[in-house]
Amino acid sequence: MAELTDKIKEKLSEANGFQGVVFTENINYPMIEVPKERLLEIAKILRDEFQIEQLRDVVSVDRFTKNERFECIYNLFSLTHGKRIFLKVKLDSKNPEVESLYPVWQSANWAEREAWDMMGIKFLNHPDLRRLYMMEEYEYHPLRKDYPLMGLPGAVKLPKK
Repeated sequence: MAELTDKIKEKLSEANGFQGVVFTENINYPMIEVPKERLLEIAKILRDEFQIEQLRDVVSVDRFTKNERFECIYNLFSLTHGKRIFLKVKLDSKNPEVESLYPVWQSANWAEREAWDMMGIKFLNHPDLRRLYMMEEYEYHPLRKDYPLMGLPGAVKLPKK
């Protein structure tokens, strides 16, 4: 894994114009934090140049008390190398939106829709960004930390018996 990670670090270095890219580890797996403006570009580089063929999941995180309140963490996997790598982007609390990775990995479709439905993170240029669990007209996002534990009274009109 070190070889692949080193090659990725070399490619995404400041010397090559990739400012704001931070490399860390999360539970012994490499984590690359990227600026949201460069996410799509870097995802294409990882797929095309480093054979990262799969996006297995998109995890949305609400850090509630921080200015960059939301994070999207992409769980990527290379079948060629048999290695996992995580890609992370931080999003503004007032406007949590980021470019969709559907054009790079079509498996992003449902995971991004779930992050939109439950956390309210908007994925720009997603081909079908609609809710998965909640009704389309429901204006709230239940996994946000400011959502009341018991729900919002009257937010959902229940059918009469």
